[in-house]
Amino acid sequence: MEELRKRAEADPNDKSVKDLIMLLFETALLTSRFSLEEPNTFAARIHRMLKLGLNINDDVGAEEEDADMPTPEEEGAEERKMEEVD
Repeated sequence: MEELRKRAEADPNDKSVKDLIMLLFETALLTSRFSLEEPNTFAARIHRMLKLGLNINDDVGAEEEDADMPTPEEEGAEERKMEEVD
């Protein structure tokens, strides 16, 4: 967690850090038996992280991948929904 915080502070626009943070959050939701509203977005994040880990660089479709990245406002909305459930 400390390393993620350092990387997020170093580059707030780093997509891999954003993906890792959202994967941690969404994985916590799943392990707590909640369901994801957009499982395809979760799967796309996992695919991006696998490509990053395997050093696969395909620029084709990069614009499509950016389209499923939630904005910070959308991420906050998800958190507010969780607070409502509690």
